[in-house]
Amino acid sequence: MTKLPIILVVDDERQSQEAIRRVLSDECQVLTASSAAEAEAVLAQEMVHAILCDQRMPGQAGVDFLKTVRQRWPDPVRMIISGYSESDDIIAGVNEAGIFRYITKPWLPDDLVGIVRDAIATWRLQHDSGQAAVDLKVAPVVLERRAARRTEALKRAHHFDAIIRAADSPLAEAIGLGERVAEFDISVLITGESGTGKELLARAIHYGSPRATKPFVVENCGALPDQLLESELFGCKKGAFTGAYEDRIGLFEQADGGTIFLDEIGETSPAFQVKLLRVLQEGEIRPLGARLTRKVDVRVIAATNRNLEDEVRAGTFRRDLFYRLAAFPIHLPALRERPMDVAVLAERLLAETRKGFGKPIRGFTPGAMAVLAAHDWPGNVRELQNEIQRMVALSNGDRLGVELISPRLRGRGGADPAPAERRSLKEQVEALEARILGETLARHRWNITRVAEELGLSRVGLRAKLARYGLEPAG
Repeated sequence: MTKLPIILVVDDERQSQEAIRRVLSDECQVLTASSAAEAEAVLAQEMVHAILCDQRMPGQAGVDFLKTVRQRWPDPVRMIISGYSESDDIIAGVNEAGIFRYITKPWLPDDLVGIVRDAIATWRLQHDSGQAAVDLKVAPVVLERRAARRTEALKRAHHFDAIIRAADSPLAEAIGLGERVAEFDISVLITGESGTGKELLARAIHYGSPRATKPFVVENCGALPDQLLESELFGCKKGAFTGAYEDRIGLFEQADGGTIFLDEIGETSPAFQVKLLRVLQEGEIRPLGARLTRKVDVRVIAATNRNLEDEVRAGTFRRDLFYRLAAFPIHLPALRERPMDVAVLAERLLAETRKGFGKPIRGFTPGAMAVLAAHDWPGNVRELQNEIQRMVALSNGDRLGVELISPRLRGRGGADPAPAERRSLKEQVEALEARILGETLARHRWNITRVAEELGLSRVGLRAKLARYGLEPAG
């Protein structure tokens, strides 16, 4: 069942209300109000897409009412109907109220239907583009062009090829699965440790799907208590609970026609899981404090760093919800399982950091890259990104050397090197030698004589090793 948009008709004449309802009943769910006060009460309870308001009403004129609406409820598209010749003051008021269309009486049914369709299309385009407060007088065709350009840019930025990996990376298998499932409208569960790129893959799936022109929204389910999470996802009306100071459109409704990414789904409570399961089964949400439910058409991609099958067996995650979410599971390997990706990731992350920090750094020394490649990266790509940002911040030269790497990576007490079966003996020896050299150089502040003495090397021999590993002072 397709969800009908909601239009609020504000007119003090019941006959006019019913005439508009009959004309628009196939296009919209029509709510009515006989005065500005009644209309405000409706807006406080329901999330309205468009308002069709008569200008001449007792108590408060239509334009004045819509000025108030623009301040308190800016999302609905606002339209005015009048059968009178209006003064310049009223026309100015129309501009101040951000009126989408001025409709004169007597209106024709087909014309009214066309105008309302344009209004709803405008609301959706604004909604899809994240532009809730744009000038509603912009023509829908202009908004459509803007949305199309934005979508194409997002498709390019979040394509599967934009996920960085080496040619022989185990990550390629997971990305291949994502490409294959993107075109099919089924739920996806992405598993993997924190920092492995689950959100990147979810975005690629969305922008590679038929839903690419619609919104992609994200919620971290582990960051909020149940009531706030319910408000974030399903929406709420003002006053629905303590702290609900205004109406909120939930992320499920914002994502209508598109995709919602529910990160850390394994952190949710059993009580919330029941409510989420109902939404997935029925395809409708009820905002907190609202009377009516709303149909939504949303693809769900969920992610977790937990083993949800273990959670199901332990009784902490609902079995029925698990099977709803895990229609197509994809697992992302940890960075330690794909050491061949470290170099290409490091270069890309350096390019991004260099641009953001405004530093003219050419790259890594061979010794620094050897140490980075030897680390296990328990924090995965996020940890690698943090390390590179730290190195760039500390650097005064044009290359990042071993001496800029965190002591825990290059010195004693650092993480264990990658398992021997994944690297040759020569690679392990070189990484260890580069690490020891970098640590000793940093400790003696590049005093070559003292470093050579401690390591039992001649100055000539030490300099040869520095050249071999590309080690040079940071200044």
